[in-house]
Amino acid sequence: MTQLGPPPGATAAESDPTVASGVPTQRFSLRTRIALLAALCVAVAVALVSLGSYITVRDSLYSQAAENLLTRAHDIASKPPVGGEIGVDLNEMALADFQLNVIDTRGQSLAKPETLQAEITQTEIDVAAGREADSYRVDGKTDSTVVAVPYVGYARGTALVLGQSLAPIKATLNRLNIVFLVIGGAGVLIAALAGTAAASAGLVPIRKLTEATERVARTIDLRPIPVTGDDELARLTLSFNAMLGALAESQERQRRLVADAGHELRTPLTSMRTNLELLLAAEKPGAPRLSAEDKREIQEDVRAQLDELTTLIGDLVELAREDPPDVVHEPVDLVEVVERALDRARRRASDVEFDVVLQPWTLYGDSSALERAVLNLLDNAVKFSPPGGTVRVELQQLGDGTAVINVADAGPGIAEADLPHVFDRFYRSSEARTLPGSGLGLAIVRQVAQRHGGGAYAARSAQGGALLTIRLPGQPGQD
Repeated sequence: MTQLGPPPGATAAESDPTVASGVPTQRFSLRTRIALLAALCVAVAVALVSLGSYITVRDSLYSQAAENLLTRAHDIASKPPVGGEIGVDLNEMALADFQLNVIDTRGQSLAKPETLQAEITQTEIDVAAGREADSYRVDGKTDSTVVAVPYVGYARGTALVLGQSLAPIKATLNRLNIVFLVIGGAGVLIAALAGTAAASAGLVPIRKLTEATERVARTIDLRPIPVTGDDELARLTLSFNAMLGALAESQERQRRLVADAGHELRTPLTSMRTNLELLLAAEKPGAPRLSAEDKREIQEDVRAQLDELTTLIGDLVELAREDPPDVVHEPVDLVEVVERALDRARRRASDVEFDVVLQPWTLYGDSSALERAVLNLLDNAVKFSPPGGTVRVELQQLGDGTAVINVADAGPGIAEADLPHVFDRFYRSSEARTLPGSGLGLAIVRQVAQRHGGGAYAARSAQGGALLTIRLPGQPGQD
């Protein structure tokens, strides 16, 4: 049966259901991979150590066998033959697994009997001819070690050749291989078990973190996770707890914003509904008629409430949104921003004087947002200033890479208990509750300042009124 491939033009995601579904495939768990990695590392280490040990022991045994055989050959060659016979006991040589022969320069055997099993080569003939002092080689056919030394005491142009089987050495090496195999296998098994145990213990915080993440996704429960230890996993848990804290704080801010917005919207809506119901009721047949003056007052009241609602909704939208992606930040001349805000404030408050001192300052930001923040400060100062009062506006460089915009009014000032809450959303002091406003203007000021890397502060001025300040980073501009 021919196996058909994906249709022409199909992508990998279309041809692979696991890719198309977006679910990652996992062949092995992290614990299994750690255990396999530990076992692999131990296996490689054991293999390298075993190989090095085997080569060292093998070379040592071969070298020792060659040295012993050469020593024995020199010892035999140092004794002159008796009656033309080699002065050694052949039975003793056989029991010691030695093989013997005496050759001439032609490679002919002179020993009776000849017990050497390996063939004579040019190497041994060179020793007999005096071209080599002695020789050593391993004969692969007979699996034995062969040495040759000059045998001058026997006759000139002769060499004594001894051989010895390598079977005992190879048997020792085979036993050593078995030992290495058993020890290496046991080490790999122990490493795999230890890796599994270490992975199981080390992955407990990750498992808890995974369970907590699933719990947050399932229940929106932002409680922090208990932290144990001081390792990288503990730091990861701390970072996750910090993220949960930030999410909880954001959630609480949103909840307060919705609750406060509902409370603030309820009052103008209730008043507007009452006025509209009164106007509609007056139009019904048989109902008492409203005078033209009363209708005008109700209509003006409705119009003022609509303006208040419009302002309140705009402020809520401004506070609820983050920096939108289409906002373009550009170099801003803060002097121009303050002057534009002053022009708008003067048109709104003709009975208040403005004492202005501005030093050049530029920064990178949103000029329209900065203008609205400055205008909110000016409107707040105008609202609390008495008729004919003076509002002092100052743009001052501080010499530390920042500048401040100070707006001081001639009003009653801010109580000490209210100073920490002046820039909170919907916060209004007891003196401000009788004045128009939603309590969001100064909150917008702080939000704009923070978006530009600065801050907003409140204090009492030297004249006793309120002193509101925006601090912004930037650089001195040109006069």
